[in-house]
Amino acid sequence: MSFASRSLKEQYRQVRRKIKCIITLYCLHLMKTNMTTTTLLVVLCSFYVASGVNHTHQYFYTATTGIPNFPELVIVGVVDDQQSVQYDSFTKRMVPKEWLANEVPSDHWNVVTDSVAEFAPRFKVDIADLTFRHNQTEGVHTWQNMCGCTWDDESKAVDYFDQYGYDGEDFISLDLKNLRYIASNQKAFLTKTNWEYGRPDLYMWENYYPQRCIEWLKKYLQYGNSTLGRTVSPEVTLFQKDSGVVCHSTGFYPDGVVITLKGMRDGVDMHKDVNMWETLPNGDGTFQKRAELTVSFEERKKGQFTCEVAHKSGKPIVKTLIVEDGKNLVGIIIGCVIAAASLLVMIGVVVAIVMMKKKGYNQASQSDAGSDSGSDTSATLQGKEPSVVTAEHGEGGKMKNSLFSGFQQ
Repeated sequence: MSFASRSLKEQYRQVRRKIKCIITLYCLHLMKTNMTTTTLLVVLCSFYVASGVNHTHQYFYTATTGIPNFPELVIVGVVDDQQSVQYDSFTKRMVPKEWLANEVPSDHWNVVTDSVAEFAPRFKVDIADLTFRHNQTEGVHTWQNMCGCTWDDESKAVDYFDQYGYDGEDFISLDLKNLRYIASNQKAFLTKTNWEYGRPDLYMWENYYPQRCIEWLKKYLQYGNSTLGRTVSPEVTLFQKDSGVVCHSTGFYPDGVVITLKGMRDGVDMHKDVNMWETLPNGDGTFQKRAELTVSFEERKKGQFTCEVAHKSGKPIVKTLIVEDGKNLVGIIIGCVIAAASLLVMIGVVVAIVMMKKKGYNQASQSDAGSDSGSDTSATLQGKEPSVVTAEHGEGGKMKNSLFSGFQQ
């Protein structure tokens, strides 16, 4: 497949923008399962699936070197915009997500795991070869592969892609139509030559992508219809921040959403630039997106801001924010500060009363004990101190069970 067409290039750019979320979530998964990660891996390519009738089945391979306690190879499978399977070189198994695990026979994943076991060592060899050729035998380096197929369920058109990147930059890609590899830079020409003449991959991919890849894409779509075909409405909030007004939409599925954010003052459009953020996954299968209108605090006075969020789950959601006067906002802030201060004072009083009562109780207890016998009192005072329960807090009051405790050096 050639990446010359503009639409495919745009899709690839979108693909590269989001894998950092998948890898970040994967790192959190490792920590939740008590697998310590001392260094975070930030990867520069990701999954993206066009909404509508264009379906995609793809895999992302990330081989790394120089990162302690992190798997040398991580594989993430994605069908449309849902993660389908994951693999790492620690477990050495392709583990399906719940929405597929309950539908696809377990024998299928055993076969897939065996297939991965055959070519997984190749990624280790490739990255070792690249670091040697680039004289980069030390430090952190990544070797990534994004491959898969697309199918339009209306036009029945199919397409394929297979691209590699080294240290976050395009390196080499497969041109399936002409059965060749395309080097993205001068350093990749040696790899191109070695792969075209030293590996039987070209003819294997010629059979895999048009047949097996599309076949399993259709099966996964059928198996996961209840998950992939669902719709979830977004939750929308419109609020102010220092730099302007933000419209935040979250919790929606599928990922296609249109946000329209406008500002009016005295009935006149402010014509301010709107910064549209990327659509990002939440980790629970839904998505989030935000738009920000850059407008100064002075310009916001007596302004009216409207955000409309359109999603296929239902009618557009409209939120309105009216800023009457800056003084109102300042008053609210002052009121919040006073309320917070009052709350702290109340908490302090309650704590003081409790401590006083506790102190009085302890003194009374010691006095009572002393009236019984001196030997008993001495034995009590020389015994072990009461143990302190620290299930939730460690030294210095820090949370020991915090999700992010594994990252502390």
